[in-house]
Amino acid sequence: MLNLLGDRFARTCDGVNRRNFVKVGSLGLGGLGLADLLRARASAKGESAGVNDTSVVWLWLGGGATHVETFDPKMSAPAEYRSAVGEVATTLPGVTIGGLFPQIAQQAEHFSFVRSFAHTNSGHGGGTHYVMTGYDYPPADANFPPIKPSIGSILARERGASHAVSGIPTYVRMNGIYGDGPAWLGAANGPFDSGGEAQRNMNVQVATNRLDDRRGLLHGLDRINRDADRTGLMKGLDAFEVQAFDLVLGRSKDAFDINREDPRLRSKYGTGVGEQMLLARRLCESGCGFVTIHHGGWDMHGQIVQGRNALCPVVQRGLDKRILLVISGEFGRTPRINGSAGRDHWAPLSTLAFAMGGLKNGQVVGESSSRVEVPASTPISPQDMMATIFSVLGLDRDLHYQDPAGRPTPMISNGKPIRELV
Repeated sequence: MLNLLGDRFARTCDGVNRRNFVKVGSLGLGGLGLADLLRARASAKGESAGVNDTSVVWLWLGGGATHVETFDPKMSAPAEYRSAVGEVATTLPGVTIGGLFPQIAQQAEHFSFVRSFAHTNSGHGGGTHYVMTGYDYPPADANFPPIKPSIGSILARERGASHAVSGIPTYVRMNGIYGDGPAWLGAANGPFDSGGEAQRNMNVQVATNRLDDRRGLLHGLDRINRDADRTGLMKGLDAFEVQAFDLVLGRSKDAFDINREDPRLRSKYGTGVGEQMLLARRLCESGCGFVTIHHGGWDMHGQIVQGRNALCPVVQRGLDKRILLVISGEFGRTPRINGSAGRDHWAPLSTLAFAMGGLKNGQVVGESSSRVEVPASTPISPQDMMATIFSVLGLDRDLHYQDPAGRPTPMISNGKPIRELV
């Protein structure tokens, strides 16, 4: 059985529960079955696009991680502005980051720390929609449905439902994030979710009348693989049911099983989000194109030091030259520490870092003002971040799709790849 550790719920200050789906599987599409999903995706896509061997793992620091205590400590600022957890020297000459990230500091040549990432929506929902899709949408703060597709869904639309060889889903989310779905691109391009029905499929709760071998169920996946053809099951399924069957019982199933990893490697990743990072790596190595991980709990209006001590150490592992790691949240935090020893919402300067993915890493991109309030250099927008990710994935920056009104709509309207990185 697959088991990922983590909090079931994370609550932000707006009172909205952000469910952390930490089981492998569910499609999250209101009862839409796996075969139905594959059929819908094929209808929407037609033949799958060419396979690109690059992938993205997006580590989402839900609640809005402070840019100061993470990647821009600004120890030259007055005490009420500078990092409350100090700084640590990196392997890059003269570059420091927040004091709770010593392992990232030792791998800084693989990272790019963006210190001029900024946008204009300091609400949890609105900021999440802006960063996840590249478009501002203030009604998101009132829990209106997203109006733009996420990058993962765009990639699923371009590459197709799954990898042509391994069968691994193109887009997997491990924990739900507002704005991470397909919007009007349709459910066919939604993520393969990590809780619910697909987990039950992965655990092989198959009706006995479909396999015609009650005793075979007791022997697990290997026995089912051997018995399927003998019992004539496959002859009664259409092509999409066969694909779903292969996804559950074939090599994709193995990629979801971190128990197959060397215990020594698993110990390096640790538990909780560390296990999820390891699983994301396994999925990408098997052909998955986009994985999102929601690591919540960063909405700290008070006691910032204690909170960072609990959360920071677990986001420090998992690099591969073909896999781009993106670390962000919906916004940063107020430059000045408040009366509760915390920081409040602050979109004018936000948290962003990249690692690997073929970018020109090992540098600081952009500069913040003397009190880490706003960019002192040219601001980098969510659309610029989006364009940079597109470049890694091999997506056309001029990509258009027809919206529900039939109008050709650009996925990126004005963003450009970050020039220092590409």
